[in-house]
Amino acid sequence: MDMNFNHHNHHLCLSKCPKQRCNTQWIFLDVHSDITIEVDGATFALHKFPLVSRSGRIRKLVADHRDNDLSRVELCGLPGGAESFELAAKFCYGVNFEITSSNVAQLCCISNYLEMTEEYAKGNLGFRAETYIDTIVCKNLEMCVQVLQQCENLLPLADELKIVSKCTDAIASKACVEQIASSFSRLEYSSSGRLQTNRQANGDGDWWIEDLSVLRIDLYQRVITAMRCRGLRPESIGVSLMDYAEKVLIKKSSQWNSAVQPKADIAGSFDHLQRLVVETIVNLLPVEKVIIPISFLFGMLRTAMMLDCTSNCRLDLERRIGSQLEIATLDDLLIPSFRHPSDTLFDVDTVHRILVNFSQQDDSEDDMEYASAYESEGSHSPCQSALLKVAKLIDNYLAEIAPDANLKFTKFMAIAESLPEHARTAHDGLYRAIDIYLKAHQGLSDTEKRRICKLVDFQKLSQEAGAHAAQNERLPIQSIVQVLYFEQLRLRNNLCSSYPDTDNKPTLHQSWRVGSGGLSAAMSPKDNYASLRRENRELKLELTRLRMRLNDLEKDHVCMKKNMEKSSGSHNLTGFSWMMKKMSLFSHSSSRGSSSPSKHSQETDFKMTRKMSEAHIY
Repeated sequence: MDMNFNHHNHHLCLSKCPKQRCNTQWIFLDVHSDITIEVDGATFALHKFPLVSRSGRIRKLVADHRDNDLSRVELCGLPGGAESFELAAKFCYGVNFEITSSNVAQLCCISNYLEMTEEYAKGNLGFRAETYIDTIVCKNLEMCVQVLQQCENLLPLADELKIVSKCTDAIASKACVEQIASSFSRLEYSSSGRLQTNRQANGDGDWWIEDLSVLRIDLYQRVITAMRCRGLRPESIGVSLMDYAEKVLIKKSSQWNSAVQPKADIAGSFDHLQRLVVETIVNLLPVEKVIIPISFLFGMLRTAMMLDCTSNCRLDLERRIGSQLEIATLDDLLIPSFRHPSDTLFDVDTVHRILVNFSQQDDSEDDMEYASAYESEGSHSPCQSALLKVAKLIDNYLAEIAPDANLKFTKFMAIAESLPEHARTAHDGLYRAIDIYLKAHQGLSDTEKRRICKLVDFQKLSQEAGAHAAQNERLPIQSIVQVLYFEQLRLRNNLCSSYPDTDNKPTLHQSWRVGSGGLSAAMSPKDNYASLRRENRELKLELTRLRMRLNDLEKDHVCMKKNMEKSSGSHNLTGFSWMMKKMSLFSHSSSRGSSSPSKHSQETDFKMTRKMSEAHIY
């Protein structure tokens, strides 16, 4: 709806000449101009009487210079510039024009500047513009958005006149009304006669989201804040924030993946406004978990790093990501190193901080709200369930970054040690990542190799991973001994499980003493307990013998190194062969370099069976 001003159909001539006065036409043919108004370089040849009758500011200027016969006035800092003054001059002359959502903010500001109030004329411009905002603009969400757009160049005066607050409150109120109406439209009666919400029905209560994306970030922030105070759903606010970020930041996102332009130039092409958009959106994000998709949070984190946003902004995103890290993917964690081209390919420090946030999150506050969602998942608590998912994710991440030649040992260890020991039920993924790292970083010292291999619990390796580790020459000798020991235990358990009947099942001690012969009747509980104790002692003795053999091997290794320094290449080979013969634990197997898994498994089983038989007979 537009408001028309139809007074006298006079013609107002506007002559504009930037920074100089141009020839002007008379407003009335029979009346000469007696005052010239200059606004931003544009001159208006007007008459004093129409102006002083409605403008208090011009009336005061003319009264103050009555003795000097004021003929020229320059208005500096006039809101809206020459365009706004032209509308005010038309109103003073009674020329017809329309008040619309595109000019009402300018009219409010210019009327305040020129003091066109009811004090000087009834139904003055200020009153009519304010009435238009209250009765027409505030009842329509689209018109409120248009007025806010006009206020971008009229601040802070538009804020002082409460134009911005009226429009933001009206938008928030309309959005909440639409939300309630949409919720009612999705109500339906179930088969039992109860009223329930149809979640599959498409709600149209968020149609306003796209309209807000045209606002400047400071005004958009005020609208979202007003909506939050009014109780708008966090889901709707989150969708609006994602839509705004996509439309504002996507314009320059194509430059990020440019292979020609250096990264420093890409970061420099983003101005302060883009950085302000990211920081403001992060501050407006809902505090509820799972409201914002984690992929969007990772995207905002990459953008914040690219634009060099404040540390508080990046730490806030890392904290939000850490609170729901269990639903992240490997691609999410692969954050490129934007600022340090000579450093690692991926930003490992950021991922480490995210893991620290995940480990330090307060379960009593953050996870109790979602406890009901995990009750049917099994015996694991919500925290343990999340730990298992994150552990698998981190193992894959370590395997992905391990081949990087610039990845330092301390950073790899920091990522691997960031999770507690009970987070991994199987260590195949961690072993795979460590093996890749050892292969790509062959310059590690023996101490570093032993330290990194201590992260793996070889008892939690699968049969395939254990077979691979037993013949992995990149592992320290101590780790290989552990693998062989646990493989021996697994072999014993498999042999014991081959007796399905509990009554006829032999104990570990009996099974190795009688070999393949017949067994006696079932043992009493007392005898069974004594047999288990004997078996435990035998295992401890066997472990002690393995440790003694390991000490002998280390001594032989030291002697061999001294001999190698004095002998030739051929003598080195002979010495190495002599040492291998001394290793009686491995003297029965020649399959370490074999590439056939089945052949190696058979020979390893034979070797372990014979060795364990000898140990028990002993």
